[in-house]
Amino acid sequence: MLVVFMAGFSSKAYSQEFFQDRELTKKEKKEARKTQLYANFKAIDTLLQNKTFVLEAQYLQDTYGSQVPVTSNLNFIRVDPQNVVMQTGTSSGMGYNGVGGVTAEGSLSNYKVSADEKHLSHTVTFSTITQIGTYDVRMLVGADATVTASITGLSRGRLTYRGNLVAPYNSRVFKGQRTN
Repeated sequence: MLVVFMAGFSSKAYSQEFFQDRELTKKEKKEARKTQLYANFKAIDTLLQNKTFVLEAQYLQDTYGSQVPVTSNLNFIRVDPQNVVMQTGTSSGMGYNGVGGVTAEGSLSNYKVSADEKHLSHTVTFSTITQIGTYDVRMLVGADATVTASITGLSRGRLTYRGNLVAPYNSRVFKGQRTN
């Protein structure tokens, strides 16, 4: 009888330990995710502060909210400490830039980064004067490297790039000919 009692007690204790371990595992996963996002936030902050990054777009959206999927290596915004390249393109057609779209290059000015540690996000604003116009860019960057960038010019309209932020050495973009 003592053996049966001990066997029942040990299996009950084992099942309680199992479920406690399972809860701890969920908490540990949540903490690990939080730690990873914070590390991403800091790495992204470095890229943004150094003005060296590429937004590779998966979607473009117009003023009216129409959104289309695009090829990320042809649709991008590349920033370096002095310059900006903004490009649209398609793999199926020829355009002003040779890749089915437009390539605008200009100097970087009025660059500002605002970090929100509570929400692990950044807001970046800058202006550029290119060969085809003057543009203001406002980017919202999450700790998971997702980006929404809205571009406005002197005329009405807005173009929004939605995609991922990458370091220039990890980027796989192809720049077309400069549009005149």
